[in-house]
Amino acid sequence: MNYIGSKLKLSAFLLSSIELTLAKDKIKLQDCVFCDIFAGTGIVNRLFKDKVKQIISNDKEYYSFILNQGYNINNLSSSKLNDLFEELQSDVKTPPIEGKIYLNYCLGNEKFTQTNYFQKDNLIPYKRQYFTDYNGAKIDAIRIKIQSWKDSGNIDESLYYYLLASLLESADKIANTASVYGAFLKKFKKSAMKNIILTPIPINESQTTHQVYCEDTLKLIKQIKGDILYLDPPYNAREYGANYHILNTIALYDDFIPAGKTGLRPYTKSNFCKKITVAQALEDTIRLANFQYIFLSYNDEGLLNLDQIESMFRKYGSYNIISQQHQRFKADSSRIHKQHSTIEYLHILKKDMQKNR
Repeated sequence: MNYIGSKLKLSAFLLSSIELTLAKDKIKLQDCVFCDIFAGTGIVNRLFKDKVKQIISNDKEYYSFILNQGYNINNLSSSKLNDLFEELQSDVKTPPIEGKIYLNYCLGNEKFTQTNYFQKDNLIPYKRQYFTDYNGAKIDAIRIKIQSWKDSGNIDESLYYYLLASLLESADKIANTASVYGAFLKKFKKSAMKNIILTPIPINESQTTHQVYCEDTLKLIKQIKGDILYLDPPYNAREYGANYHILNTIALYDDFIPAGKTGLRPYTKSNFCKKITVAQALEDTIRLANFQYIFLSYNDEGLLNLDQIESMFRKYGSYNIISQQHQRFKADSSRIHKQHSTIEYLHILKKDMQKNR
């Protein structure tokens, strides 16, 4: 999934930097509990999953919770998976039922779709082209079937999350957007015209039971502990709840009143996206963290500057910083940003645990 702030291309940089930091203190990565508290699509915790003792993954966005649950489960039956995916892939009535508007306008269960997107007397002023009619109908049918299996006890919670994560990844591949869901494209792009193929996400088996949360960072940080805390908060004012609201709607499949042309759903704004609150939010996270090693990813265009972060980190222990040039997220307009790359900084704190809390 092409994702704002994705660390996929920085994976080698992050892994080597964290390994070298621990090696200086003769600490083995395999003995550590690793927490990815702004997990997003889970790229970083997947990188460390088979290298550490345990993963703690968290993100306040529900689509992220589903993705991280899906990628962190273990020991699924491949034979049962094949049967389930075969049934889901074929379980679609096409063409769409006449008079209904499906996920290309917005998402929802059958009652929600009929109530909010029924084409009658021009009650709906917007045609929201996130997906083609075919793909919208198919996503609807798959989502409803997965829920019915869960409600009837045909699948357990782990398999439920795995199937939903697979649906989110598959739907994203044929979405008619410029990488984020803050808006849809006026014309269907080539990839959006392809019919959705529900594809199983990779299974990376592990002998460890990992922890996955969907909590506010400052609430969760008081309840967990470990060895390595990796922080990858939003860098600027772009809210993930707004930019990925369609993924939340597929994941939650709830009733709500869509807002405006883009069908935006209600979302909670982050203190890390506001200039007035970001410094205090970050410092509270560091102060409350029961982790000795804290790594913060932040680029040179963030709300906080280098001096602010260094000053904050030095209050709580020994500090270091390393950097690497990084390609800008492709949805950023070249008309606004003349440079095609940014500098990604990794701020490193070895915390003095006596200063904890």
